[in-house]
Amino acid sequence: MAEVVIVRSMAAAGGVAADAIEQLVRRNPRAVLGLATGSTPLSTWTALAARNLDLAQVRGFALDEYVGLPAGHPQSYRSVITREVVEPLGLNPELVRVPADSGPLETAGDDYESAITDAGGVDLQILGIGRTGHIGFNEPGSSFASLTRIKTLTQQTRLDNTRFFDSPEQVPMHCITQGLGTILRARHLVLLAFGAAKARALAGAVEGPLTASLPGSAIQLHPRVTVIVDEAAGSDLVHADYYRYAWNNRLEWERI
Repeated sequence: MAEVVIVRSMAAAGGVAADAIEQLVRRNPRAVLGLATGSTPLSTWTALAARNLDLAQVRGFALDEYVGLPAGHPQSYRSVITREVVEPLGLNPELVRVPADSGPLETAGDDYESAITDAGGVDLQILGIGRTGHIGFNEPGSSFASLTRIKTLTQQTRLDNTRFFDSPEQVPMHCITQGLGTILRARHLVLLAFGAAKARALAGAVEGPLTASLPGSAIQLHPRVTVIVDEAAGSDLVHADYYRYAWNNRLEWERI
């Protein structure tokens, strides 16, 4: 069962996630982080930046990238990662990879898988979850064994991401994303979700049946998952009272 942490605010959630990253980096200054984009992880990056840690040796791998945006586009995930993660945290940009950032697109998935393996694997992967239940850009129907590959985005996902563009037509139709199998190889998964719009997908991922129709449910296959949500995102959780009880009564060595 995932460890579920229900907090009052995004800022509090970011603090809990930053605790996990700080402890990892203090143990291993060359730790490998899986980096997520979008609004969900922003409170985590903000909390981590405030701690003034030396993260210059930390290596990073982004979850996904749009296909078809010109180099340097402000909404490319390379630009977003640079703007929201690399620069505020003081990461070395040469140690941060984004899918399809080198070589032909046809081999980009295999190349990215090899790069993650060569780095020793991801130590801690930050995740969000979409209203379709996707993690990364693994849309419903994605195989639990899938690796980094090209995917076609659903209309719902494109609509959800319209807020980052001037019009719906500008949202790319394709992406390259780490697969569910890739994500499940990370040593620790930290999934964040905020707001009532995420409640149904979040409850399905944590407590529902294991199904490719809700890709986020793949986290149930992982031995170490921390799910951090606000009250609204956790409002559909059947066992919310138990999660609060367990979190408040965890043993010292169980703490993140």
